[in-house]
Amino acid sequence: MKAKKTSGEKIFETAVYIILGIMLILVLFPLMYVVAGSLTSAKELAANRFVIFPKEPTLDVYKYILKTKTFPRSMFISVCITVAGTFVNLVMTCLTAYPLSKRNLPGRSFFMLGVTITLVFSGGMIPTYLVVNGIGLVDTYGALIIPVAINSFNLILVKNFFQEIPESLIEAAKIDGSSEINTLAKIVLPLSKPALATFTMFYAVTHWNRFLEPLLYLNDSKKWTVQVLLRQIVMLSSSGGDDEASMPGFVLPVLSLKLAVVVVSSLPLIAAYPFMQKYFDKGVMAGSVKG
Repeated sequence: MKAKKTSGEKIFETAVYIILGIMLILVLFPLMYVVAGSLTSAKELAANRFVIFPKEPTLDVYKYILKTKTFPRSMFISVCITVAGTFVNLVMTCLTAYPLSKRNLPGRSFFMLGVTITLVFSGGMIPTYLVVNGIGLVDTYGALIIPVAINSFNLILVKNFFQEIPESLIEAAKIDGSSEINTLAKIVLPLSKPALATFTMFYAVTHWNRFLEPLLYLNDSKKWTVQVLLRQIVMLSSSGGDDEASMPGFVLPVLSLKLAVVVVSSLPLIAAYPFMQKYFDKGVMAGSVKG
């Protein structure tokens, strides 16, 4: 039999629901505005620039973006860079975090100090560009992957996660003659799936949303990622639009186009998030306590 709630508990519970409801509205309202605005016609936007429920929804702006002949290529480039960059990030992070998780590693404190310093200090945009240019990576996709191969914060969390794996399992593998690489691949990584799934999402989001680096390093417009291309589409729309993507009788609503660009650039990650969400709590919290 459930205990009867006191008046104070009922008031507290009601207040919690009210606060959660307000927070939900604050989160959903901007999303609704962005999606609704991207589906609103130029005529309706001219009469009312703030629309939540469009009277006559239209996909003309999305058709305009998709008819841009360079859009499929840029989308493919962004997907490839995101996949390749995330793979490099995970490999480099795991190969670095595993030895650092060994408390008896000679010089471990020195290496951890070096990792920690990079959390506070960085070379900055100009020195980084000079280094990238000096090693010949400008106008190559390597400039978007190699300089950001490891994120120090993620490295520390993965290292902490590896430290929580029972040492007895690793010792048993050593007794059976397993090498360090084999132990990492056959024991440590399978036990670290929640952490790896979480940081896969973190790295993928970073690569997908990266805008400044492609703009700085990719001189050839044929190599542009989708983020840079979408920016170019918005700029062209302000000066009359892209003739190759124009449609007869279509008046380009610039505001709808800008909102549609937000939707297009965010949709792939939003679609992927539900498949990764179940790992987030365990993956992040497991490596965030012990040092």
